[in-house]
Order: sequence, then structure tokens, then C-alpha cells
Amino acid sequence: MTDRNGADGDTVKLLKECDSGIKMGIGAIDDIIDDVKNTEFRDLLSDSKNEHEKLKDEILVLLNEHNDEGKNPNPMSKGMSWIKTNMKMAVDGNDHTAADLITDGCNMGVKSLSRYLNQYKSADEKSRDITSRLVKIEDRLATDIRQFL
Repeated sequence: MTDRNGADGDTVKLLKECDSGIKMGIGAIDDIIDDVKNTEFRDLLSDSKNEHEKLKDEILVLLNEHNDEGKNPNPMSKGMSWIKTNMKMAVDGNDHTAADLITDGCNMGVKSLSRYLNQYKSADEKSRDITSRLVKIEDRLATDIRQFL
């Protein structure tokens, strides 16, 4: 049995936020990738999605060790993101718009994950490492797709 108030509690909370963020990121890529025309841009999105999925698998293993099922993104946030993406892409569905939407999502992810790293200071090294790797993936994607803005 894990202690949800101490280090184990912070570990689980951090892992759950990563799980939710990864699901949000994968969903955002899925929502947009078919509309991206540039092959290099599409490949960057696909590679990033694969990296997200690998980390998601690692997170699920750790959550299972803590007898936790993870966390889905907030339905309101997910719905608002979907609406924003579909409206912007319907009005001006080019690669510049797609890059702008993904960059915004990456920046929000980096900001949120960094906040969670600071908030859950007692989380174990494995979960902190996964969170840091996820921040790097998000930051790298935002940097790599700047050429399409």
C-alpha cells in the first residue's frame, strides 16, 4: 500500500499529470496530422507522437506499481482544444496554422509540467526524470516546427 500524502503521493500525482498531458499531446497531434501537407512537418509530428507513446507506456508501468490507473485530460480542456483546432483549421487550414496550434500546445505543456515538477518536489527520481524528458520532447517539437510558422 502506498502513502498518498508523502513522497509516494507526490510521485503518483506527478505521474498522473504526465499521463494526462501526454494524452492531450497525442490527441492534438492526431487532430492535426492529416491536415499537414509538408512531409518533413508530418514526420516531426509522427516522431513526437511515437516518443509520447513510449513515455506513456513507461508512465503506465509506474502507475501500475502504485496501483493507480492514471488520469485523462480534463474533458472541458480537451473539448475546447478540439474546437479551437477545428475552427482555426477550417478557416485557414495550412501548415502555418497547424504549426501555430501545436506550438501553443507544446508551450502550455512545458509550462504545466514545469509547474508540476516544482509542486511535487517529493516525487521520486523516476517520475521526475520522465517529466523532464517529456518537457524536452515538447520543447524540441516546438523548436523543430518553428520553420513552419
